[in-house]
Amino acid sequence: MDIQARKIHFVQEFLRVADDELVTKLERLLRIERKKKLEKELSPMTMKEFNEIIDKSEDDFKNESVTEARNLLNQIDTWK
Repeated sequence: MDIQARKIHFVQEFLRVADDELVTKLERLLRIERKKKLEKELSPMTMKEFNEIIDKSEDDFKNESVTEARNLLNQIDTWK
């Protein structure tokens, strides 16, 4: 079963839940797990990673591989 089918099945099961306490526990579990995932994704980078990002940014600037904020905003306006 793929992730989309599992989510649909979970939502269907969740909608059948009539116990307020169980809904509260599931909400709490979801918040806790999402927070854990976010904290894991937001772990600090090493100085080496930081310097690599800076070096790449400087190379992009030297090679004129950048977009000015004004041009980016104009592009975004066309998306609407």
